[in-house]
Amino acid sequence: MNAVSPIVKAASRAAGLDLRGVTKSFGSVDVLHGIDLSIAGGEFVVFVGPSGCGKSTLLRLIAGLEEVSAGAITIGGRDVTDLDPSRRGIAMVFQSYALYPHMSVAGNMGFGLKMAGRPAAEIAATIHAAADILHLTPLLDRRPGQLSGGQRQRVAIGRAIVRDPDVFLFDEPLSNLDAELRVEMRIEIARLHRKLGNTMIYVTHDQTEAMTLADTIVVLRAGRIEQVGAPARLYDDPDNLFVAGFIGSPKMNVLPARRVAGGVEIGGHVLAAPPLASAPPDGPAIQLGIRPEHLRPARSGEPSLPFTIEVTEFLGGTTWLYGKVAGDIPLVIEGLRGSTPVAGTRLAVTADPADMRLFDQAGTRLR
Repeated sequence: MNAVSPIVKAASRAAGLDLRGVTKSFGSVDVLHGIDLSIAGGEFVVFVGPSGCGKSTLLRLIAGLEEVSAGAITIGGRDVTDLDPSRRGIAMVFQSYALYPHMSVAGNMGFGLKMAGRPAAEIAATIHAAADILHLTPLLDRRPGQLSGGQRQRVAIGRAIVRDPDVFLFDEPLSNLDAELRVEMRIEIARLHRKLGNTMIYVTHDQTEAMTLADTIVVLRAGRIEQVGAPARLYDDPDNLFVAGFIGSPKMNVLPARRVAGGVEIGGHVLAAPPLASAPPDGPAIQLGIRPEHLRPARSGEPSLPFTIEVTEFLGGTTWLYGKVAGDIPLVIEGLRGSTPVAGTRLAVTADPADMRLFDQAGTRLR
């Protein structure tokens, strides 16, 4: 048996997960409201949303650290709703590393296996396999106090790997790291998923982490699922203004508008609008969504909006231009490469109808 086989064998039995009508209340406070979600085996799913939306509570219900108020949870076709966490086939990585300071890296990684009474030879082989995957082999004899933040987080992940779980659960694991380490650890976690093939569920409030890691993103707000889909799907075709504003940085521009003959009117200026299967009547107020990169300088004679630049933000490969359109409506556009217009510059900007998204006053997408 080679050193890696105790860990990599998990890839051949990735377990799916289903939530059906899952609710959670703390006393009279309802935190989750009828969550229905199916996660395919081997999928990397990210729960994302603002603080207090219920994403960590949902993860804790899956882990068995909180009791479900109603509904059912199945993992690999097995109902685990009332099972103890140790019998669910899951391993969890927390925001805090929660390492034993008096133990070595190897001791921390193998502690759970030791408590479960696994043979010493098996524990050693499993630890070394996980350490090889996470590039921790030279550090196995060190204690947590001798490690960097990124190394400690890798040890915490290694402690989960050695359990050979059906499902990995990550609860904001990178929140305590600086910006550079967060990027490095995102890459490490993505590589880990490709190598192991296990189902992974990851909680974060950082939409950049969600966009870069996920096969599927679940956007939550106030205990309800707003939208589920691939990162590109949520970015390009948000179901509502909440998703449009939460996914993407800078977020989607939202302009007050109204339907008029031939298009949409914004601050007295008319642009062509995308066709709708059931368009609202002319006149009622709607909202026009457009990503900053989809706005462009208008050609001569083309319908446009007058845009005045107030602030420029140069980021190397990209420049963002912040200003006002049609008088006093905030707008962000992506500047052309190689040019950095100064504050006060006036531009005529427009967008192709195919890149526009229309929403009603309640924020629901108009189809």
